[in-house]
Amino acid sequence: QVQLVESGGGLVQAGGSLRLSCAASGRTFSSYAMGWFRQAPGKEREFVATISWIGGRTYYGDSVEGRFTISRDNAKNTVYLQMNSLKPEDTAVYYCAAAHVGYNDYDRNDAVRADWYDYWGQGTQVTVSS
Repeated sequence: QVQLVESGGGLVQAGGSLRLSCAASGRTFSSYAMGWFRQAPGKEREFVATISWIGGRTYYGDSVEGRFTISRDNAKNTVYLQMNSLKPEDTAVYYCAAAHVGYNDYDRNDAVRADWYDYWGQGTQVTVSS
């Protein structure tokens, strides 16, 4: 069992930056692939970014590529999402997710799907004003 707690959301002006954190419980954090998703009002949950066990592989959604960076610190059981050049359309609740999969089972086609993940956090609100 893994529990995930997001933090770092807030209100920021367009062009600004925020760093989200996701703290995970459990001693086997390093064996989980991690992801960030977001959901805006009236819209479906959208893939943002994902990172493999030891951070060797990362993938991003098209709308955030080049602006957001996902990283992890396995010693701190934490995954981060650095968000730069924020736009009003980035406004959403951001969710952290964990997938318990074998290292060789980490594939981009799976890692971008919300149903691939086993555990989810409660979410943190990010609001970008114009």
